[in-house]
Amino acid sequence: MTQTFVLPPGSGLSALAPQYGIIFSDVWGVLHNGVSAWPTASEALVKFREQGGTVVLLSNAPRPSSVVIEQLDRVGVPRAAWDGIVTSGDVTRMELDRRGITRLHHLGPPRDVEMFDGLELVSPKDAKIAVVTGLDDDYTETPDDYRERMEVLSKLDIELICANPDRVVERGGEMVWCAGALADLYEEFGGHVLHIGKPFPLVYEEALRKALKLRGKVTPKARVLAIGDSMITDVAGANTFGIDCLFMTGGIHAEEIGHPPQASAYQSVLAPAAVKPVGWSHRLVWDAS
Repeated sequence: MTQTFVLPPGSGLSALAPQYGIIFSDVWGVLHNGVSAWPTASEALVKFREQGGTVVLLSNAPRPSSVVIEQLDRVGVPRAAWDGIVTSGDVTRMELDRRGITRLHHLGPPRDVEMFDGLELVSPKDAKIAVVTGLDDDYTETPDDYRERMEVLSKLDIELICANPDRVVERGGEMVWCAGALADLYEEFGGHVLHIGKPFPLVYEEALRKALKLRGKVTPKARVLAIGDSMITDVAGANTFGIDCLFMTGGIHAEEIGHPPQASAYQSVLAPAAVKPVGWSHRLVWDAS
């Protein structure tokens, strides 16, 4: 697939929609910025669904999808914009249950502990597995504040499950650190990390399973479109899973790419992608004309 930088006029989602039956849409960075929703994005997904498409929101949120639904309601994303949700938190809990894990060490803010309902949270010395969902306080801390804790875990040879591979995310126009940055630090100390979330396959497999169940019919990967704003999670994940991607330039890479996008900056950001996105938009819209 060869992708040119300048797309034809009117190249919003409406121009691509007839080619696809399923959309995997990122949440934070596509539908909202953590504080407020972008109405045109929701409108585009509503129109896609009205034409018979199925939308599964695929989020690296390290918490149950029920918590994400509450946030979507709060920031103003209508439920008519989606059919189902899969979070890295959902799939992390599935993995813990599959392994029969009942005790673990948690690194992350208290708001994420709902994912561990029924499990015992213990100190590192009493755990065989640790799960990182984020920084304890992502308003004030940085990954450097966790060097001592990661060194302790590595010396105990504890496997770390990263329930959010994002390294940073935009919150109300500011970038904040996420669990992926702590997983990188753990690997620096020689620790073993299992990443659950985009761009890794487990979450895509679960999203496809859910989408096919919702549709009630077979839909080939060639008719699945991912929408996202991150090269290293959304575009890379789509590449790995073998599906197309529509790239949002107004999200995490907005400062690098500029607006309107600079061709050289756009191409630089997407240089690592084996298969380039089928299109781009500053924000998700139905009709860009």
